[in-house]
Amino acid sequence: MPLIEAKDLVKEFRRVRPKTGAFSTVRTLFSRDFEVTRAVDGVGFAVEAGELVGYLGPNGAGKSTTIKMLTGILTPTSGTVEVAGVVPWRQRERNARNIGVVFGQRSQLWWDLPLRDSFRMIGRLYRVAPARYAQNLDRFVEVLGLASFLDTPVRQLSLGQRMRGDLAAAMLYEPPILYLDEPTVGLDVIAKERIREFVAGLNAEQGTTVLLTTHDMDDVERLCRRLVLIDHGRVLYDGPVAPLKEKYAPHRELVVQLASPAEVVVPNADVVRAEEGRVWLSFDPRTTPAASLIAEVSAKYEVTDLSLVEPDLEGVIRRMYLEREG
Repeated sequence: MPLIEAKDLVKEFRRVRPKTGAFSTVRTLFSRDFEVTRAVDGVGFAVEAGELVGYLGPNGAGKSTTIKMLTGILTPTSGTVEVAGVVPWRQRERNARNIGVVFGQRSQLWWDLPLRDSFRMIGRLYRVAPARYAQNLDRFVEVLGLASFLDTPVRQLSLGQRMRGDLAAAMLYEPPILYLDEPTVGLDVIAKERIREFVAGLNAEQGTTVLLTTHDMDDVERLCRRLVLIDHGRVLYDGPVAPLKEKYAPHRELVVQLASPAEVVVPNADVVRAEEGRVWLSFDPRTTPAASLIAEVSAKYEVTDLSLVEPDLEGVIRRMYLEREG
């Protein structure tokens, strides 16, 4: 059985339609005239234990709304969800013990308490045995580099420090599932890499199941083996990264540094750029293996360096959405 399973999940939000003219307030109160926005529109997917899945889409696609239904914060309008055998909004306490959650723009830490005291409160709230709590805290302090600000009030922490604290808090009680909603937003390069390493380690070493929403494609490239892409509340793609790249960006680039500038002409590859002895060759690996192209270029020209460039995931997803709109 999947650890997380959503079927035909729908979430609608209703708001009173604004009125104009005389007696507009009275008509609004008594007419029940509402506007309905469907944020999630029949979403379905299943996540097996131990997977690390990127749940991606543009702003307003329904990502955060889905996560809030999985956590039990929101109740769906229709459809079903089970998380570790629990219906989240019906059994919120049981569900809470199975999940850790990190929202990039919100914190579960106590604002005026030192970080260490927030951890103690969470340990007691989830009834973590003292020995297990101490062991987990020591490990997270080391891996996430928390030692220098454990006794600092949360309100005085930088964004990167707070995010690391939130990650530790989310995993102190060892939930089997971790939801991450924009966990690296606004962070510097070093803080981002610490968080990525921590998440990758949780998944690889402890088998923690991770569902990640992010706009940072470096997070996805670094962590995710599978993507679920949504737009306007509907799933557009669910599968590995490689087939997506093959469909929407099949070409690769071979970048060659020549000993001296020369006009490069080889079959089955196009020169897309050339400057100061460096040449960018575009080719289709489905018909022209990279090894044979490298051998052909090396046989005809004096090559001092070369590299293969994969299409970036952000560009691939952008092409997919643009093709859909066009």
